[in-house]
Amino acid sequence: MNLLDQLKTYTKVVADTGDFASIEQYKPIDATTNPSLIYAASTDPKYRSLIDDALHYAKQATQDKREQVTLALDKLAVNFGLQILKIVPGRVSTEVDARLSFDTEKTIDKAHKLIELYQAAGIDKNRILIKVASTWEGINAAERLEKDGIHCNLTLLFSKTQAIRCADAGVTLISPFVGRILDWHKKDRGVSDITAKEDPGVLSVTTIYNYYKKFNYPTVVMGASFRNTGEIIELAGCDLLTISPTLLKELQQTEGLLEKKLDVAKAQILDINRIQLDEKSFRWEMNEDAMATEKLAEGIRKFTEDLLKLEKQIATFLEA
Repeated sequence: MNLLDQLKTYTKVVADTGDFASIEQYKPIDATTNPSLIYAASTDPKYRSLIDDALHYAKQATQDKREQVTLALDKLAVNFGLQILKIVPGRVSTEVDARLSFDTEKTIDKAHKLIELYQAAGIDKNRILIKVASTWEGINAAERLEKDGIHCNLTLLFSKTQAIRCADAGVTLISPFVGRILDWHKKDRGVSDITAKEDPGVLSVTTIYNYYKKFNYPTVVMGASFRNTGEIIELAGCDLLTISPTLLKELQQTEGLLEKKLDVAKAQILDINRIQLDEKSFRWEMNEDAMATEKLAEGIRKFTEDLLKLEKQIATFLEA
C-alpha cells in the first residue's frame, strides 16, 4: 500500500489547492484555499467562467467601482469554494481578507458576508470553515463567530500560545504552519537541512496535538504548509493534514510502511501542565517568540500581497 493510502487510515487528508483536477485526483475529505492559491488558479483561462460570474454579480449589486472590486473578490472566493464542494464530501475553507487581521468587528462582518454568499448558493454553513489569521483580534472574532454557529479555521498559526488561545476560544480547527516554522529555523541556524524527526515545525504540531488531547479540547489540529513528505510522515495520526498536490503525488507514488506517530491515548498520559492566557500574557508570549511573531507578520503581508494582485486583476476586468 502506498504512503498516501496508509496516511488516510490515520488522518483526514485535505487538499491544499485551488486546482479542481488535483482535488479530484487525490480524493481528499476537505479542501482549503487562500488568496495566494486563488490568485494562482485565477490566472488559468479554464477558470475564467468563475471570474466572469463574480464580475457579473458585483456589477449587478452596485455602481460603485471600489465596492464592485470588494464584492467580486468575495464572490470569486466563494465560487472557487462552490466548485470544490462539488468534489469533496466534507468542507472547504475560505479566507477572510488578510488586511482585516487586526480588526475583530470587520472580520466578523466579512465572515457573515461569505457565509451569506454560500447560503444563497444553497450550501449549508456547516460545510464551510472561515479562515482567520491567528492574531489576538482574529481569535476573538472566531470565538464570537463560533457562538453564531459559523465554524472557523485559524490559520497562520506558529506557536503553542496561539493554539491554546484558539482552543480556549472554542474554534473548530487550527492550521499550524509546519514548513514555515522550518524555514525560519533553517535561516536562523544557518543550515540547509533539518531532519524530519528534529524539524521544529513537526515538534511544534506534536506539542500542540498532545496538549489538546491531554485536556480533551474539541478543537482539531490540521498541520499545514509542508516542505517535504518527511514532515507529513512524522505527523501521521494528526487529526487532519492539508497537503499540496505535489506532495500528495509523492506520497501516492511511494511504497513502504507508515507508522502512526500521534495518538490520543499516548497524549493523555503525558505530564503536561495546563496554561491560562489573557490578552497581556498572550501578547507577551508572542513577543518572546521571535519565530512566531515574524512568521505571523510575514504571512499576513504575503497573503495581502497576493490579494492586492488579485484585486488589481479584478479591477482591470471590471473596466474591460
